[in-house]
Amino acid sequence: MLANRKSRSLTSSIILLAVAYIFLIWLPLSRLHKYQLYHPRPTPILNSHLSSPNAIHLNLSSERFPVTSYTPLPTQPSPIPRIQYDFPPESKRERKQRVKRQKAVKEAFMHSWNGYKSHAWMRDEVSPNSGRYVDSFSGWGATLVDSLDALVIMGLDKELHIALEALEHIDFTTTFSRDVNVFEIIIRYMGGLLAAHDLTEGKYPILLKKAVELGEMIFNCFDTHNRMPQMRWEWSRSAEGEEIQPSERMALAELGSFSVEFTRLTQITGDPKYFDAVQRITNELESSQNATRIPGLWPVWVNADRLKFDSSDFSLGGCADSAYEYLPKEHILLGAQTDQYRDMYNNAMDAIKDNMLFRIMTKDESQKVLFTADVWSSKGGGMHSVQYVQDHLKCFLGGMVGIGAKVFDREEDMAIARGLTDGCIWAYDQMPSGIMPEIMKVSACEDIDDCPWDENRWYREVMAKPVNTPAEREKAQEVVELEGIPPGILSLRDPTYKLRPEALESVFIMYRITGDKSLQDAAWRMFQNIDKATRTKYGHSAIQDVRTSVSEHSDKMESFWLAETLKYLYLIFSEPDLISLDEYVLSTEAHPFKRPSGYI
Repeated sequence: MLANRKSRSLTSSIILLAVAYIFLIWLPLSRLHKYQLYHPRPTPILNSHLSSPNAIHLNLSSERFPVTSYTPLPTQPSPIPRIQYDFPPESKRERKQRVKRQKAVKEAFMHSWNGYKSHAWMRDEVSPNSGRYVDSFSGWGATLVDSLDALVIMGLDKELHIALEALEHIDFTTTFSRDVNVFEIIIRYMGGLLAAHDLTEGKYPILLKKAVELGEMIFNCFDTHNRMPQMRWEWSRSAEGEEIQPSERMALAELGSFSVEFTRLTQITGDPKYFDAVQRITNELESSQNATRIPGLWPVWVNADRLKFDSSDFSLGGCADSAYEYLPKEHILLGAQTDQYRDMYNNAMDAIKDNMLFRIMTKDESQKVLFTADVWSSKGGGMHSVQYVQDHLKCFLGGMVGIGAKVFDREEDMAIARGLTDGCIWAYDQMPSGIMPEIMKVSACEDIDDCPWDENRWYREVMAKPVNTPAEREKAQEVVELEGIPPGILSLRDPTYKLRPEALESVFIMYRITGDKSLQDAAWRMFQNIDKATRTKYGHSAIQDVRTSVSEHSDKMESFWLAETLKYLYLIFSEPDLISLDEYVLSTEAHPFKRPSGYI
């Protein structure tokens, strides 16, 4: 009996030891697996065309129209008025809530970043529903490079090092694209590299090396008869020594949005050619500013070949936006060494107030919600046609006007900055999804200071005809309900949401300027709605219709979702000294460049 008990005891002990061994082995492996899901070494999805021995490469070559004398870069910065609010210490409750919100934003970032790493590493974008990839911007890894500084800001050091290793394999001297979208390449790639270089204080030489490599390639788009760029650049013609022409129809934003990135590249490297290139553009914009059909403003479309600015369409939305945005930002980055950008901004802002700014009619008459119109002007400026439309892309304006009010001593514009920001918050809050549409037509107040709600007028404008009888009113109500049109809005010309950052950009800037914590609450509300509507298996997707709480996804996640939208949200819930507006200039792609206190 004793022997049998010993045998059973020994057997039981062996089984227990085996179970314990398996458990002890499995536990760390499971934890390691979880950790590796967070920090995997992704497998690059390479393009065989770029590694082909027959691929064309654009290496250093002689310019057809060389510059003989470069414009010097200012080197002695002057004081600029303080931008940021002097934040008091936060309470424990405030800190707890802020950190909780910040962690939620960071989790959303990692969800999308991991989807990109797993399914589109070193390609431009992941398709967040299907798990495929898309090359929209020359196939150099747009999401990877655009997100570099966000990884630094969020303290994702392991992810940053994985990304830095991948940079070694990106070859900016060749691409499968027939032409290169210069604007997008500069703001996404150049911006991401330079900002990460600034934020890490030059610790990683690969960042500047790649920025210079890209700069050397892109600079060839300026090799034209008047040194104006070709924006859909036929790069292979340049590689083969053939002449290229400046674009005859170019978006104003494309022409006017090199300055911050190229200036910073010159500041860091000491190579004057980049600043010289953008200064030539600035001089042309300055000389033409008061000779357009609406003096002070530039048309949306310009002819860079003949340097003509006589088109009739004027807007602050897509194709024009960042040309205006860069006026105060370049002034700051140059250390206020010239009045050129101040004068251009003042002229533009005065023209915006006179020709574009309007208030929307809302049920809550205490709300002073401001937007800007699109204007068509006849030759000679004798006749204007105004469209009261609001694009999501215009939502950057609140932040721009706020910064301009501070650095150019235009304090009277601060109320406009807040009204423009509140307008975009209002547009988010009106939709069933809690998300603003891409483009909407709205009801404009006749008087910006006195604007009572007039429901009959709203119905009349929705229907674009008189609404006088009960039957006509009932029909208007049916249209409003069927179309999902909130009060004050007339139609949704484009009901999509493309993961855009502009509204949150202005919320961030105005929060940093005013210290108003209600802006943090608005941002949290916006984030929760966006995250709920756009989250997919492999990231976050643009949606088709903001008028429904459950919208169809479009399987599109552009790099700016990580580089801008989530970065602005993270910064809204950060301590205010993280990327202080008194220490950094944020590019149109939200890349922070170090402000000069004396150039490097």
